[in-house]
Amino acid sequence: MGEVRHEPVDAIKLGSYGALFGGGCGLFAAAVQNALAKHNVGAWGVFTRSGLLITGVGATSGATIFTAAVMANLRETRDWKNWSAGGFAGGVIQGLIARSMPKVFGFGLSFAAILGAADYTGGLVGHNRINHNADEYEEKERMRRTRRRPIEETLEFVGEGRGIKPPGYEERRVQRLKEKYGVEINTVSAVATDEET
Repeated sequence: MGEVRHEPVDAIKLGSYGALFGGGCGLFAAAVQNALAKHNVGAWGVFTRSGLLITGVGATSGATIFTAAVMANLRETRDWKNWSAGGFAGGVIQGLIARSMPKVFGFGLSFAAILGAADYTGGLVGHNRINHNADEYEEKERMRRTRRRPIEETLEFVGEGRGIKPPGYEERRVQRLKEKYGVEINTVSAVATDEET
């Protein structure tokens, strides 16, 4: 993948947004876990029993995004290596929660591999395939040139009728009806003339 021109980002802001989003996801998962519990633990059981889940997911996502942003600012590039470093940081957090040194390295390396590969291949939404250097006007002009089709081609594909009435439609309709049924149909204009009023 080619490198994309880097513009510095606020790593603390992105990290805090990531932590808040991850905390929200952790809170949702904890609420579902609390609702499906066999014992009645009460509404506060979301926090008392599953507080580690909430903070763990929040810290993992915050550390991942913060580290990726810091790496992007330090290296002055936007590529897959930033997300690999961020994934490693998030995996380390998960390993520390598990309190096992092999899990620290295992989770770190697996998160780094997954996030690095996802960013390298364009991710789920294909954000790396977008030309970030292109001007918005130039991008819209390119889309118009490459995507626009002539009306004749569209009508040939879609066909006439069903509310699609290109120029000369009424005459062709009358001719088709005359050929198919052998009846002469007079076309009526919807516009009232001065003589009728």
